[in-house]
Amino acid sequence: MGSGYPDAMGHREDLLAGAKRCLEEKGWSRTTARDIVAASGANLASIGYHYGSKDALMREALFASMGDWADDVERSLAADAPAGEGPDTGLRERFEARWTRVLELFDKHQAVWRSQLEAILQVRHDPELRAAFGRAQPEGRQGLVGLIHGIDERDVDEETSRVMGSFYMTLVSGMVVQMAIDPDLMPSAHDLVEAMRRIVGDAPDVPEAPEAPQAPAD
Repeated sequence: MGSGYPDAMGHREDLLAGAKRCLEEKGWSRTTARDIVAASGANLASIGYHYGSKDALMREALFASMGDWADDVERSLAADAPAGEGPDTGLRERFEARWTRVLELFDKHQAVWRSQLEAILQVRHDPELRAAFGRAQPEGRQGLVGLIHGIDERDVDEETSRVMGSFYMTLVSGMVVQMAIDPDLMPSAHDLVEAMRRIVGDAPDVPEAPEAPQAPAD
């Protein structure tokens, strides 16, 4: 049976591409249904037909755009592994090398990350958006571990995904906020490694707190 729309699947893909373009050019909050129509060449009715609503289309476009960033990082690392990285490279060195590449591509995709930040600020008033972020969390954590550790994300076990993936996702979220305020404030990968060294006490150059003065004896 026909769909009632010529080239129905083409319209669906055009709408998604148009919504992604609007996220980059206008952001999450300022994009309207008419903006998407203008960017996609489709029509208003096709948004409801293919996605149910403009909000549902925007959610799919946002997570697809975030996936594009991850794919871009993965392609970059596959084509040009960080200098000095080999099979015996330790996790600390691997993190610093790969996080440097991640930061380089943050700048390239900064419009999408700003849109994500806008969307996050709306989740309190949008249960469906909150649920969509919740569903994306496990896959996002697993994918980040794969990128940073240089392994297939399918080989990331649940415990590593929960502990390390949550940590990397927290770093990503912090970077998004820092970038939105002032990209020059973003710490380098080396700074992050140094901070972690100090937190775990693996930094002998960190001065210890002076001992409290002893009360004079009577």
